[in-house]
Amino acid sequence: MLLLVVLALLGARSSPRLLTSQQDDRCAVTQVVDGDTFRCGDGRKIRLIGVDTPEKAQGEAGQLARRALLRYLPPGRVVRLERDVQATDRYGRVLAFVWTGATMVNEAMVREGWAVLYTVPPDVKYAERFRRAQKEARAGRAGLWASGGFDCLPRDYRRNRCLTRS
Repeated sequence: MLLLVVLALLGARSSPRLLTSQQDDRCAVTQVVDGDTFRCGDGRKIRLIGVDTPEKAQGEAGQLARRALLRYLPPGRVVRLERDVQATDRYGRVLAFVWTGATMVNEAMVREGWAVLYTVPPDVKYAERFRRAQKEARAGRAGLWASGGFDCLPRDYRRNRCLTRS
């Protein structure tokens, strides 16, 4: 009987810790790979949920998107990772909404014109928020919208659907 009480108390004490760690996951940035992917000091590779940026092979557009993410996530910056439904993508990257202070980096990248909306259900928590940000960025010709950087969307580029590949 005493064992059951001890286990119950331990379970009650550990559950909040588990919930807190899932809701308040922190990461120290070590490297920005491209405009929507970065690495943490613990070795995890993080993919921003709900957005897509030009591929590195898309030339200047890919470089500009990477530099934009680097401004938000310089090496050493500690960020908060917020999860949605799926933990990882098919490449094993951790899927997350990334926060630096009160700024959601995913949304900021779209709002500033460095990323486009890329919804992959079931991870759609902020899809409408990103849709509004993209509409504003496109109308205001922000970031890559000003230079034709999204004439070939990243998903189309990956599928060889663009007339020319950089």
